[in-house]
Amino acid sequence: MPLANLHSTYLKAKNNITKKNFYSNKVDTIKLTFDSKFNDIDEESLIQIEILRQMDKSINNSIGTFHEQILGGINGYEVGNFSGFDLKATDDSLFADIKNKHNTMNSSSAEALFQKLSRYADTYKQSKCYWVQILAKNSFCELWKGEINGKEYSHSRVYKISGDQFYALLSEQNNALFQLYKNLPIAIKDYLNYVEKSELIKENLALFEIKTETKTSKRTILDQITFENYSYYLGFDKL
Repeated sequence: MPLANLHSTYLKAKNNITKKNFYSNKVDTIKLTFDSKFNDIDEESLIQIEILRQMDKSINNSIGTFHEQILGGINGYEVGNFSGFDLKATDDSLFADIKNKHNTMNSSSAEALFQKLSRYADTYKQSKCYWVQILAKNSFCELWKGEINGKEYSHSRVYKISGDQFYALLSEQNNALFQLYKNLPIAIKDYLNYVEKSELIKENLALFEIKTETKTSKRTILDQITFENYSYYLGFDKL
């Protein structure tokens, strides 16, 4: 179930960020001080936001998987399951690589993707192959052609397409992505009503560990993070 898989990813990402992980790249507590004061955010909420930011990469990857599973559930289509493509038509008339955001690839990745889609188009002569951008800058479906890494690329059956147009193409409903957006809150609410309460109350491990330390040290959350990151700086051991 796409929602259950995505919820599991959120829980895993949240609880995988221990205090050690959170501190691994050094926390910029001077910036966090500005964020707290200028944006009027309490320290606990601020740290939760910062931890969410660190979780973002793994979550974004899973959002792409969510779209693959939704689209792969449409009659006549299936998810690739590590077969080299993200989605295909069961009759091999369509192959797609799905990216959640339009800007997630560098030029080398774009070149490799074009070459891969071209190989599918050449192997399956009746197929159309798509680079899908769920969150694109515009609404479009067009041949993917142009310069990549100094080389001109084009193929008569290799396309790039925005998320709304791809949902419309597969579902045969022009506003399919909009309908997904409108119904997500309802579906999520219904799903969470069936989830065990213990699954929902798991607290972020990093924040729990930091708050536990403050009970002994009597420091604020931000002072505790600063002390644990910079106690070797001149004067910081006095926090």
